[in-house]
Amino acid sequence: MTGPTANEKTIRTAIVPAAGLGTRFLPATKAVPKELLPVVDTPGIELVAAEAAGAGAERLVIVTSPGKQSVADYFETAPALEDTLARKGKDALLEKVRRAPGLLDVEVAIQQEALGLGHAVACALPNLDDDDDAVAVLLPDDLILPTGVLERMAKVRAEYGGSVLCAFDVPDGDVSAYGVFDVSDTSDADVKQVHGMVEKPAPEEAPSTFAAAGRYLLDRAIFDALGRITPGAGGELQLTDAVGLLIEEGHPVHVVVHRGGRHDLGNPGGFLRAAIDFALEHPEYGPSLRTWLAERIGS
Repeated sequence: MTGPTANEKTIRTAIVPAAGLGTRFLPATKAVPKELLPVVDTPGIELVAAEAAGAGAERLVIVTSPGKQSVADYFETAPALEDTLARKGKDALLEKVRRAPGLLDVEVAIQQEALGLGHAVACALPNLDDDDDAVAVLLPDDLILPTGVLERMAKVRAEYGGSVLCAFDVPDGDVSAYGVFDVSDTSDADVKQVHGMVEKPAPEEAPSTFAAAGRYLLDRAIFDALGRITPGAGGELQLTDAVGLLIEEGHPVHVVVHRGGRHDLGNPGGFLRAAIDFALEHPEYGPSLRTWLAERIGS
């Protein structure tokens, strides 16, 4: 029997911060958490969970706020529904219903107050085992396409150690909308060593054009750093401040530059673009949607 792969050793537990109120999607999110809104027919949280499972994660820790238990409930089996679908011979639907519960084990951590992304990640510490020497953090608002960047990040961690983040190379004029990395080259053009990070710099002050995306592979040392940083604006603990502290203390941090695309599910405009993109690729809905879009735009 072969031993575990580098991915399996590095990514065992994934953390998904999902405690937000989804205010940009009100009034819909009065009753339905934003993470359960469907991209065509699949909630964004399932797409992110499938990405984590594909990278070797066995456990998903969803950090939620009180009143959002339904996000975790989505990953529970539905015996009555499954039985009904099976009796009616709706095998394709049955497979879809069973897909999320079969991805990985899901646990919940509660963030009682919205005190920042760093605080949300820290809330998952009690869920970890002693052998979780690194964790993946996936922001559910970010859909990274195509999937696979976490596997690449795991390989980079296996080579360099420390923590690995995902970055996009954005146009000069767009850097002020992102956190931008101060980097130096490695032997791989798409792997950079990180020396610092600047939040939303003016284009002329940006240290690079490599902007942060919502994927992190963090050494367990991040939790110690989160316990030592001070709150910033609004009393929030920022994950980037904890990463910055590790860099100051000599902890290796690298980014993998992802040359694919992304969708922002955090606002209705980005969500609609994601839904259209996924629907155009859907074998049932794509052809008629493409025709309708062409006619609609033409009119």
